[in-house]
Amino acid sequence: MVGARSHPHIAKPRNWAKALIGIILCLLLTSCSGGRPSISLAPTPEIIRKAIVLQVQHSQTALSAQLKTAPPNLKIRHIKVDQVESLYLAKLPTYHLQGHYDLSFELPDQILEQSRNSFDIYLQRQREGKTWRWLRPEISSTEENPPQPQHWLTYRVY
Repeated sequence: MVGARSHPHIAKPRNWAKALIGIILCLLLTSCSGGRPSISLAPTPEIIRKAIVLQVQHSQTALSAQLKTAPPNLKIRHIKVDQVESLYLAKLPTYHLQGHYDLSFELPDQILEQSRNSFDIYLQRQREGKTWRWLRPEISSTEENPPQPQHWLTYRVY
């Protein structure tokens, strides 16, 4: 019996099968990734600072209106983001950021300093990618359900 030689075309179906299985696995893994936006597109530190200022101003404006005083000048410093979660809301990339910052209030007769204030904000990149919006959950609660965000109020971050 003469030595058996493998034909080069016989090995190709195995290579094709391996390649096909590899492609299918890649597609499955990619589609199962949860469809989260890339962290590389997360807001810059300047956008985060502006959003925190907007959030603090929003609460201070309401307080100042009740006290019938002018809102104080605010300075946000030493922002530290501890956690970033990316998700899609209304088909737009959104980032849930948590961390802390230092705050200075300039009042007419004094300056108040607060250290390590915590923040928990949602920032959403708009379709064209040039602007950001701060999302504030509008909480509604019923007797049978705990508070849940049902709608989002949005504010442009300048």
